[in-house]
Amino acid sequence: MKNFFRKVAFGLKPDEKAPSDPLVWAQKQVESIPEFNWKGKHIYSEKEMRKYWITQRVEENTTLRKKYKNDPEGFRRAEEQLRNDTGQRYWPNNEICIRHAEGIRSDNPVLAKLWYFWTNHFTISDTQSLAEFSTGAYHRDFIRANMDKNFETMAIEATVAWPMIMHLDNKDNEGPKSQSAKEEWRRREKRPATLNENHARELMELHTISPDAGYNQKDVEELAKIMTGWRPKWTKNKDMGHDVTFFSDRHEPGKKYVLGKEYKKGRKSLKTVIKDLANHPSCREFIATKLCRYLITDYPTPEMIAPVIKAWEQSDGYLPEVHKAAIKVAFEYNDKYRKFQNPENWWLTTINMSGSTDKYPVSEYNMNKFVFGFKPSQEMRFPDWLLEDIGCHPYKQKQPNGYSDLEKDWLSTELVIRRLIYAKKAFHQYKVKDQIDDTIHERIIRTNFDNPDKILKIVSKAKTNEEKHMILFNLPEVLKA
Repeated sequence: MKNFFRKVAFGLKPDEKAPSDPLVWAQKQVESIPEFNWKGKHIYSEKEMRKYWITQRVEENTTLRKKYKNDPEGFRRAEEQLRNDTGQRYWPNNEICIRHAEGIRSDNPVLAKLWYFWTNHFTISDTQSLAEFSTGAYHRDFIRANMDKNFETMAIEATVAWPMIMHLDNKDNEGPKSQSAKEEWRRREKRPATLNENHARELMELHTISPDAGYNQKDVEELAKIMTGWRPKWTKNKDMGHDVTFFSDRHEPGKKYVLGKEYKKGRKSLKTVIKDLANHPSCREFIATKLCRYLITDYPTPEMIAPVIKAWEQSDGYLPEVHKAAIKVAFEYNDKYRKFQNPENWWLTTINMSGSTDKYPVSEYNMNKFVFGFKPSQEMRFPDWLLEDIGCHPYKQKQPNGYSDLEKDWLSTELVIRRLIYAKKAFHQYKVKDQIDDTIHERIIRTNFDNPDKILKIVSKAKTNEEKHMILFNLPEVLKA
């Protein structure tokens, strides 16, 4: 059963005693949302982070471009300095430290692993400098903070969050027949009010009911009409950094029809339609399948999915109960299926099982030494480089559907070689005394495997402790949990 601790969390540290009841241990962690383990000084809300985003975006797009209009090199230097002044290079690393400390330093690694699932489900892709300033804070304020609510609440909060509105362009979604559409300035500036379907399409396709619900293009258009008017306030001085609110003058008037149901005009209609989408049978099946795929196997069976759907139905989508059901299914199928771990989860398993969590992520003490106006140190920037290099940076997805959970999408030769390289780097996260400790790998193996002698026989063929590390953490038994 030791494999279970890698399946739902990140394995056990060397010499860590396995919990006597693994299922109770895992399920208890998802009942509530504790304070963050990270105690660094820069834990700012998503709203607070917008002031840095505004400074970077406004200064970059206006003042600096005007000042250095005829001086490209001067503009480049000024832009680089602005990135240091606003912490653009620092913030993603700070957020990764917060994120990874939850996985390998807190008492709630199971909750952390499920948090990573939901941040990928409600993806914010790498656009508009959101990755540098907003995505990490969004993950904290709108995803993790709602993991003890029902799914409907999380879906509503994620949908109207400022980063999501910006990411999926709902700021540009305006009713063609709205009051604003008739204003003279639109004709004068040739800026007609038009529907932008992007957010509505992803809300149905990726976040709730999936294409299996059988919706069509007309449903997307009607949902987009319901979503018109939800945007940040815009002024020339403040750009788009204001809170998201509902602007009735930009909202499409009249009744709308989504999946055959009628919705009235106004701000309440968005919450109502999300409630209906979140409680649709296709939504329950879609997300139950994704949870089982994330924890158990690439191709979950109906028998795996059914208990998660049942828990959803009985609890009205209360996420702690949904999570408990998924964990129980993972426990029951633990000996029958092995799940290939995506690069981020594999990296955290590598660090946690090896016991080098005191070296990674960067300590609060070192991160607190950052001074705005200066480039972050290489140590501070390492997590950002690492995750981008192994192809699984949580703030830099290229598409709104997030990263794949299928093994075939992570098995390219290049990505496997990178895991070998980073297993080597993980070894050097050790303190020197651990690097020269010839017993360390046997302790890791005996703590984390039910068949330690088989693993030990393979690893012992390596000539150095560094080679042992590279072999151990790239064995199929570690790549798959």
